[in-house]
Amino acid sequence: MIANARMYSVNAATAAAWRTLLEWVLKRAGVAGEVIDYPAPLPLPLLWERGDLGGVFMCGFPFSRAIPRPVVLAAPVPTGSGFRNRPVYWTDFIVRADAPFHRLEDTFGHRLAFTTPDSQSGYQAPRRYLAALTAGKPLYAATVGPLVTPRRVIEAILAGEADVGPLDSYVHALLRVSEPDTAAQLRVLAATSPMPIPPLVASLSAPAADVARLRSAFADVAESTELAAVRDTLALRRFAKVPATDYDLLQAQAALADAAGYHQLG
Repeated sequence: MIANARMYSVNAATAAAWRTLLEWVLKRAGVAGEVIDYPAPLPLPLLWERGDLGGVFMCGFPFSRAIPRPVVLAAPVPTGSGFRNRPVYWTDFIVRADAPFHRLEDTFGHRLAFTTPDSQSGYQAPRRYLAALTAGKPLYAATVGPLVTPRRVIEAILAGEADVGPLDSYVHALLRVSEPDTAAQLRVLAATSPMPIPPLVASLSAPAADVARLRSAFADVAESTELAAVRDTLALRRFAKVPATDYDLLQAQAALADAAGYHQLG
């Protein structure tokens, strides 16, 4: 089985911490597997289609649409008061700290960055938020993307290639821990409502006994003294058990944006 945390490996430090954590989980569970590298721009949908997943982060929006769905193992509960000790996250609309914008509405008519249309935090959540502010008409003069990763959205905004963009709140939390200087160059204008955070999944064909042991191992992460520094690096409180049906909400939110006539972000 393979494990991978590319979605939340925002830099070398967090990637190393995730590798340590996932290797610990596989060993604790007694499941034969390895933590693999899968760097951008390799397409994540191809990773999620593999039949040997055993601890891979998967975006909630494609998970909600998958037929059949992979098996949910656990979902992270980040530290920080905004997460309220729950397996949730949201999208921050970010601009440069020195940008002249004070409200999100001030960015209308400018350039909006995005990751990919199948991303919940990088496209679908902001689409739902903006749908309430428009009668189906475009709000921005141009879109910049697909940029694929949150990192590229940050880079585009800091380089002046885009004026505003979506940032996964857990990515933002990780950035504040490991790259405070970068985080200080960004400012949040608005945020979407909390939604179920991306889960770690296993393939549907994974043996039930392995799934049970992996779930137990993820639950044990919170109490492991040897992972204390890793949890700090990953702004991670614990892993939670979450039902797959929680992610049905993401499809419902996308349907509301469609019903408002705001079919395409921009």
